[in-house]
Amino acid sequence: MSRATPARAPHDISHAVLCTPLRVEQAALSRAGRSMRLVHTGMGPRRAAAAASVLATSAEAVLVAGVGGGLAPHVHPGEVVVASEIRAENAPHPPSSTPELVGRAGSALLSNSAAGGRLAGCALGSVEVPSAPLLAGALRRLGLRVHLGAVSSVSRIARTPGADGALAVDMESAQLATVGVPFAVVRAIVDTPAHPLWRLGTLHRGMSALRTLRACRPALEWWAGAIGPREVLLAAPRSFCAGVARAIDTVHQALRRYGAPVYVRRQIVHNAHVVGELAELGAVFVDEVEQVPAGAVLVFAAHGVSPAVRQDAYARELTVIDATCPLVSKVHTEIRRYARQENTVFLIGHPDHEEVQGSLGEAPQDVIVVPDADTAARVQPRDPSRVAYTMQTTLAVDEAEEIAGILRERFPALSAPRTDDICYATTNRQRAVRAIASQVDLVLVVGSPNSSNSVRLVEVAQREGVPAYLVDDVSDIDLRWLRGTRRLGITAGASAPPHLVDQIVHCLGGLGPVRVSESRLVEEDVTFALPREVV
Repeated sequence: MSRATPARAPHDISHAVLCTPLRVEQAALSRAGRSMRLVHTGMGPRRAAAAASVLATSAEAVLVAGVGGGLAPHVHPGEVVVASEIRAENAPHPPSSTPELVGRAGSALLSNSAAGGRLAGCALGSVEVPSAPLLAGALRRLGLRVHLGAVSSVSRIARTPGADGALAVDMESAQLATVGVPFAVVRAIVDTPAHPLWRLGTLHRGMSALRTLRACRPALEWWAGAIGPREVLLAAPRSFCAGVARAIDTVHQALRRYGAPVYVRRQIVHNAHVVGELAELGAVFVDEVEQVPAGAVLVFAAHGVSPAVRQDAYARELTVIDATCPLVSKVHTEIRRYARQENTVFLIGHPDHEEVQGSLGEAPQDVIVVPDADTAARVQPRDPSRVAYTMQTTLAVDEAEEIAGILRERFPALSAPRTDDICYATTNRQRAVRAIASQVDLVLVVGSPNSSNSVRLVEVAQREGVPAYLVDDVSDIDLRWLRGTRRLGITAGASAPPHLVDQIVHCLGGLGPVRVSESRLVEEDVTFALPREVV
């Protein structure tokens, strides 16, 4: 009895087409033909236009891969350029009457390499490639040296490189970009201005570029596997909270008022993008106060500091600007109050987190950090009748409550904070991601790895039974996560800039149509006044 052939999914990756201009490129990528349709387009814009006219009726996605010529000084032979933009000559290249999908073989790589040569022509038009950061990230995960930027697609080989700011050059991408489906371009570099095509060593560089191209194959297959339409559900609230916004604004205002450099102890908030952007404006991030020149301006980060750090700063006669989140300052106040009452204070939180270290410093002899339920079940205070607890503001609500519950059961006299220590923004974002988790196939949380509240969002989603991943930005998204994913949830930690979410949605649109909706649980209207030193 014969076995029935399984029905092909409507967006099977076999509908993605991998286009190679040269036969040697096709040979290097031949194994990719198991998951994509491999098409040899032939070299040059006329043949590429002919191929595009055929693919327009059959391809679900088009990926152009081959060797190329580097233009930028930091792009070297054997490296990879992923096109974020195709810059094309203005004049169209009409297709031939009979599609010609047969190109040159073997030695064409060296003698007539359209991709490897320096190409003439002025780039007058451009096409964006939205999915390029996703593909570049996949290639970097393979250990390749990858550059992301514009590729000039022009009509003929020339010995003089163009000057349009493109990273690399080819002769086919502009025509193949007109197919009107998800599109990407990958070029392994053969020659550069420092290593021209018509010089000794071209053969060696050509073979090296083909090895690089062969190494790209898994990432090309992952990109093809991620193609398809999607629904994106945005959790709200997401991204910046009032405390983070206040801290970032504080550094901006300090730079305006005092001028660069302004020093910041540790990261102002736990996000690499925020720190990088402020550093470009003149903020200098240091680990400890002693690294700050005497008399300089120093900003304390949103996570707060211990009294000992404040004393060190004043001893160096620094102009101190305190950007500590007011909700963290509240925890410091609680610890001082409990300690004055001779309580042992259980500080529920992660001992290596900066917020906990600063809070602990308020009364180090009276505070015991309780990171988990096991510790809560074993901890022994000086006097069980004089105990209290506080919390790190960025904990997962359910886990923190479990720990507090164990402490309350063990110590009936336990004093609690007058109001919840876990900040409103942390609570809101956790509830928002929980609300979308049951409706999606995958959750992406935008945030840096050292952001506690972002990590907690991932854990909350995972406890709801959905795969969830933390990504610093779009380049961290593994294309393999997206295969078969048609409903995707996205949120962002309280320290993650909102434009990073917008960038992810935009890049997903390069893999197929995206329909975006938002699930909003509550409106946040909390604001905090800036420190008086910068007002």
